[in-house]
Amino acid sequence: MSGINKVILVGHLGKDPEVRHLDGGVTVASFPLATSESYNKDGKRVEQTEWHNIVLWRGLAEVASKYLTKGKLVYIEGKLRTRTFEDREKVKKYVTEVVAENFTLLGRKSDFESPAPAAAAPKAEHDFSGTNDINGDIPF
Repeated sequence: MSGINKVILVGHLGKDPEVRHLDGGVTVASFPLATSESYNKDGKRVEQTEWHNIVLWRGLAEVASKYLTKGKLVYIEGKLRTRTFEDREKVKKYVTEVVAENFTLLGRKSDFESPAPAAAAPKAEHDFSGTNDINGDIPF
């Protein structure tokens, strides 16, 4: 039986995606994502934040560069990937990242559109599943 490598995160972007264009026109975007949980310790509420390194490739990276910004709430599905590299002092380093396979923007409709009248906006979700191989149009 083969294993399962699946990660699901809901959190806020720590900064705008950093986008790079590699040889052959391949686009990659990366950003830190903060997930938080709270619990009671000795009768006091304690919040713990975990930071995750997120990497998106090709079409998904292009969409992320247009719609994701620091502070946005996002649902991400992907897999864990650990890679190694040598730093300038030739010391071997390890980095574990979440390679996103799709993401969904979470929040109010007003978070994604130009300012609307002062009416309460319903919750909106934009699902970017399967946008790794988009051909031109935005998936919504």
